Amino acid sequence: MAISVFDLFKIGIGPSSSHTVGPMRAAYDFVQALNDKGLLERVARIEVTLFGSLCATGKGHGTDSAVIMGLMGERPDRIDPAIVAPCIEELIEASTLMLDGRLAIPFLWARDMQWREECLPYHPNAMTLVAHGHGDELWRNTYYSVGGGFVIDEGQAERGELDQDGTSLPYDFNSAAELMALCRMHGMRISELMLENEKAWRSEAEVRDGLWRIWQAMQACVNEGLQHEGVLPGGLNVKRRAASLHQRLLAARDDQSLIASTFGAMDWVNVFALAVNEENAAGGRMVTAPTNGAAGIIPAVLHYYMKFQPGACERNVVDFLLAAGAVGILCKKNASISGAEVGCQGEVGSACAMAAAGLAEVMGGSVGQVENAAEIGLEHNLGLTCDPVGGLVQVPCIERNAIASVKAINAAQMALRGDGEHFISLDKAIRTMRDTGRDMQDKYKETSRGGLAVNAIEC
Repeated sequence: MAISVFDLFKIGIGPSSSHTVGPMRAAYDFVQALNDKGLLERVARIEVTLFGSLCATGKGHGTDSAVIMGLMGERPDRIDPAIVAPCIEELIEASTLMLDGRLAIPFLWARDMQWREECLPYHPNAMTLVAHGHGDELWRNTYYSVGGGFVIDEGQAERGELDQDGTSLPYDFNSAAELMALCRMHGMRISELMLENEKAWRSEAEVRDGLWRIWQAMQACVNEGLQHEGVLPGGLNVKRRAASLHQRLLAARDDQSLIASTFGAMDWVNVFALAVNEENAAGGRMVTAPTNGAAGIIPAVLHYYMKFQPGACERNVVDFLLAAGAVGILCKKNASISGAEVGCQGEVGSACAMAAAGLAEVMGGSVGQVENAAEIGLEHNLGLTCDPVGGLVQVPCIERNAIASVKAINAAQMALRGDGEHFISLDKAIRTMRDTGRDMQDKYKETSRGGLAVNAIEC
């Protein structure tokens, strides 16, 4: 299985890569399959069933709306987030779905959008789509949203395929030990090796341009988050804080008071992370990094580097994302980046490790120091549960990104102060994340049935 850095960093919309981006992509793929089979024009009704974690927290994550938009022919990387709410309102009012954006078919929400708590065998994030003709079933398929916007269908799941990309890479690796050995054998940094692998799909210029566009999308998300105020949607009445904190940071430049003097680089990291995850919670334009629930960590740390490191440039952005991507690939291959599968350690933990590795890379760390930074970032997020209050990616998710961003910077700093030798390897930390996720009770894995999700609700 070959995973590209562009599989981990995908432009989409909030609030969730597994519960919003993935389901929209699955529904879009279902419509394309109908078209390829010559069945699209015969469809008279579409039936949607959401299972497991998609059922448990799907309403808070906008899963139902995302599926509808996918059936309408919208893709998460191209859709304008502003059209989602009015399109759904119009559909409900008219009981009509514009399939592929052009074929009007009846859609009765109470009948055709079903929610079932049972988990299907392969993954907690499952959905089945059925296309009916006039009196007959035309086509059905089950899709699994396996984290970070990755989607596989029933056939791939049965064959044990996580992804259908079989591209041959010049420096393929399945563990951090293999990655470091390859780097040392060929005299390459981790970002250099990753660049050579990416060239199996596209030219070096395309890789650099593509990663720069990812960075621009991250910057745009931060900028949007720094401008918007008010209360986040969903009913928890969580207030946005990034914009007001940003204003306080700007004002503190000319304020010599004791409180103002405490503002510093870490406050900027916090505000960058909060801005991203508030935008995510509001359903704005996002970049999975590697998921939406953890999307603020890498942008916050990279903004921190670009703001405070003298001479920081475009090349550093590319190297940061490539090194971070290497760690994300290892987490996905050997454990999971899905909160529904292993808890938030798979989302925030993986993102923290990725950000730490990226920062250590651009700060000139050795291969061993970069691996050490990633290990520290992941190790100290092990066991982190996914228990979103109200099924919304708000509490504790928004603050958790800010805390993990600072933790990633500290992890990189600790690694850079050392020589790369350390007791616990990144491979062992990833394996522990996998094993911990297997042992973790389901109520702590993006179902909102345990932890803060229940204790935060006043009786």
